[in-house]
Amino acid sequence: VDIFYSHRPDPDTPFEETMLALDAAVRSGRALYAGISSYSAEQTREAATILRALGTPCLIHQPSYNMFNRWVEDGLLDVLADEGIGCIAFSPLAQGQLTDRYLAGIPEDSRAAKPWGFLKPATLTDERLDRVRRLNAMAVARGQTLAQMAIAWVLRRAVVTSALIGASKVAQIEDAVAALDNLAFSDDELRAIDAILA
Repeated sequence: VDIFYSHRPDPDTPFEETMLALDAAVRSGRALYAGISSYSAEQTREAATILRALGTPCLIHQPSYNMFNRWVEDGLLDVLADEGIGCIAFSPLAQGQLTDRYLAGIPEDSRAAKPWGFLKPATLTDERLDRVRRLNAMAVARGQTLAQMAIAWVLRRAVVTSALIGASKVAQIEDAVAALDNLAFSDDELRAIDAILA
């Protein structure tokens, strides 16, 4: 495989043991690179230190990151920059919340309407939907769809090397890729987004 991830730290397994397993996967030729996902800033620094000492650098971190889930901004992105580790943000559209799908409520055939999955109807409160509508208005003013703006917003940071989207239709992929047509944000736009999300 290209990248073998430790997708989350196991509190019952010593860090050294997990990192040795990643190192072994790379050294044996089963994986080209080692990566981690959902590790805190402190855990990431520790993992990077151990892997570097083993001679198998940590190439990438795959955290959940989007406008509604900004936990990586509390130190993790700084650690990634310091350590030279790239960031592939997953769920940049917040399970579809940061698209035009829910602007008028919860459609019967939507992800949120299904009894399984991560997006629950209780998440889509009136307050959340109001924020989505305000963000959508900003996106339209930028000449983008909300999904495009949400992806561009995640990619605005230099340490974020890619955004991992999920799609069930070709049109969704085409829409997401078109985010690359407008990645720049003015300071005023960023402040306005922060105000909406506050």
